[in-house]
Amino acid sequence: MNAGTTSTNGMSAYEKLKTARGGRRPTGAAYVKGLFHDCMELHGDRRFGDDAAIVAGIGWLDDQPVTYIAIDRGTDITSRMAKNFGCPKPEGYRKGLRLMKQAEKFGRPVICFVDTQGAFCGADAEERGQGQAIAESIMEMLNLRVPVISVVIGEGGSGGALALASANRVYMLENAVYSVISPEGCASILWKDAAKVADAAEVLHITADDMKQLGVAEEVIREDFDNFDAMCEGIRTQMKNDLAALGKLSPEELQNARYQRFRKFGIFEDKNAKTK
Repeated sequence: MNAGTTSTNGMSAYEKLKTARGGRRPTGAAYVKGLFHDCMELHGDRRFGDDAAIVAGIGWLDDQPVTYIAIDRGTDITSRMAKNFGCPKPEGYRKGLRLMKQAEKFGRPVICFVDTQGAFCGADAEERGQGQAIAESIMEMLNLRVPVISVVIGEGGSGGALALASANRVYMLENAVYSVISPEGCASILWKDAAKVADAAEVLHITADDMKQLGVAEEVIREDFDNFDAMCEGIRTQMKNDLAALGKLSPEELQNARYQRFRKFGIFEDKNAKTK
């Protein structure tokens, strides 16, 4: 990616996990501000309410109108509590889905930024259908008839991250991580000892470099937060190139390319296939 090349900076998976969770990393809202102009944030899922953990709306990528959806952890204790520390509730995912369908209606590409330990697991979220909201987001996102790009900017945790990462192109920052379960949860299940989180992080293969090797991510973006504007400029250039390439595909080709991208991971199984 133009923002930098794959980094093998010698850090262990656990060190990268701690870096991905670092409080000084730019938030989802920071990338929206750094990449787009003339943004108009939109609110609410039209069912229950608004979720501050997901910042979403319409903006311009230079001269291209786009719909942006970003998971945001907040920047201080007050905003982090208001945003559930970046753990969206069902209304957040339904807000994102509402804007995806709106983008499809008007032919706008969708760009997502992922940074969450996972979906909010409180009783109120479960009462309002957290699992269904995530499943609907994944299903509908895979069938969108417009280009979709997702960037994992910090932690990509379980279905809470996948709900906004079922895209045509997926990128990861060099110290970002992506996993089906938190290393703490994995350690508790495998070894009955959460203290073995570092061992779990290694065996889960959660790093950006792992994701590129496995084909989950197209490229790894070099981090340069001291020169954040320049970093965003590189990301912006790559996104424009991607949208130009994806824009040449028909809606059906976009859908099929997205399906085939995830089909190779075994997410979709042939119901008629027989195990030998």
